[in-house]
Amino acid sequence: MSIDHPSFGRIADDRVILFDTTLRDGEQSPGFSMNLTEKVRMAEALAELGVDVIEAGFPVASGGDFDSVREIARTVRGPVICGLARTGGRDDIARAAEAVRPAARPRIHNFISTSPLHMKYKLRMAPETVLEWVTRGNLAARNHTDDVEWSAEDGSRTEPDFLCRCVEAAIVAGATTINIPDTVGYATPEDMAAIFTMLRERVPGADTVILSAHNHNDLGLAVANTIASLTAGVRQIECTINGIGERAGNAALEEIVMALRTRQDVLPYSNNIKTPNLLRVSRMLATITGFDVQPNKAIVGRNAFAHESGIHQDGMLKNAATYEIMTPESVGWTKSSLVLGKHSGRAAFRDKLHALGYGELGDNQLNDAFARFKTLADHKKTVYDEDIVALVDDEGRDHAHLRFVSLDLRAGSKRPAQAELELEIDGRRVSVSSSGNGAVDAAFNAIRELFPHEATLMLYSVGAITEGSDAQARTTVRLEEHGKMVDGQGADADTVVSATRAYLHALNKLLVKRARHEPEAIPA
Repeated sequence: MSIDHPSFGRIADDRVILFDTTLRDGEQSPGFSMNLTEKVRMAEALAELGVDVIEAGFPVASGGDFDSVREIARTVRGPVICGLARTGGRDDIARAAEAVRPAARPRIHNFISTSPLHMKYKLRMAPETVLEWVTRGNLAARNHTDDVEWSAEDGSRTEPDFLCRCVEAAIVAGATTINIPDTVGYATPEDMAAIFTMLRERVPGADTVILSAHNHNDLGLAVANTIASLTAGVRQIECTINGIGERAGNAALEEIVMALRTRQDVLPYSNNIKTPNLLRVSRMLATITGFDVQPNKAIVGRNAFAHESGIHQDGMLKNAATYEIMTPESVGWTKSSLVLGKHSGRAAFRDKLHALGYGELGDNQLNDAFARFKTLADHKKTVYDEDIVALVDDEGRDHAHLRFVSLDLRAGSKRPAQAELELEIDGRRVSVSSSGNGAVDAAFNAIRELFPHEATLMLYSVGAITEGSDAQARTTVRLEEHGKMVDGQGADADTVVSATRAYLHALNKLLVKRARHEPEAIPA
């Protein structure tokens, strides 16, 4: 049975809509904040990946959130652009409507809690009042757009009769997508299948809207719960790249998509995702947020297609299908190879970037990245694809407030380390000389002198991007300030320069975080 939808037209029964909330739910994770330019870059990558809906943010949360949602709505074409709003928020729906208005296909996604626990302790509202808000909120959203989604927060722990009443009220008021989140990751696959089966059987009009699932991973069941929801009639799945999100995260887009592709025998559903882009988008997000993917992460972890066991290696040599249920190339993996060197020109460098999945870079970004490549090629014997990805992504960050210019170091065992650091702060060049207990400490002290702040260094981690003593270093720095935590990453052939870039990346993210506030659950 097909469904008519205001943004997608007639949707075939086997069609699955991919709703990506990396820029909203994912970005709310501790340390994962992004600035406007990073969000736009990520949104463009999601559009190229083929997602159907991008939840671009929570416009009422801050001026920065509003600006980023509006800029994505203005510049990114292809997917539906969605803004989140509280059903009962005084300004939420109007603010979300204003933010997504420039989009070719805008959506307002409003939500309110429906579980007894949330209504009593979070909202302090009676069920009948919540029911009234469901109607009022969706009617208000329909005044702005035909594409309206409504979510029952903590829906998996909501009493069945009340959930049915709320869903019916939302449909009558004009919602075209109904989302039932497992907000705290409590449900099992059987629970989620039962909920959606019940809604389809009991709620008038449920067959005229898209049913959606949004599952959290607190018990490690997010993907399993999502697959179970699909088999029970859900046709929109809400997910994030790398599974990032509140607490233990969300269902991972790459895992769901490859499950659907690999198991067509039991999951005969179609979607628009271009799977060879998965690894590229995963790495972009890791670079922007400063959080690396764990090595054993399905699909995009570096060990996902690695085989060390002798028995496994023997099987792989005879037939790869003995131990691989999908090809590495199907999700974007390729073997590292040396194709560029210090004599390579700009055209070859640009061609390599295209081969690695980058679109057209701006002239300034391309020039800066090429200059760093030439410097790297002068110092490294072999330049791998991973090296190029690291330096381009690192150069591509928009350091709106703080930008690395240069670092000169004098360090050793006979005297305190000395760092001469030059930064660009809001367009103004400043420099300082500072000492410390080692080269990294001296560089970090120099940053604090040029840009005083109260953030505490919580983590400093260094790893090599490729093998060899001349490998580029990738450094992760975690800063904490008044309960706000951010991670930053940097890459460079020099470990201390890499650490300095990572610290600056974290500071820039912290400045974004300072401006953000979380709205209350509902107006009193």
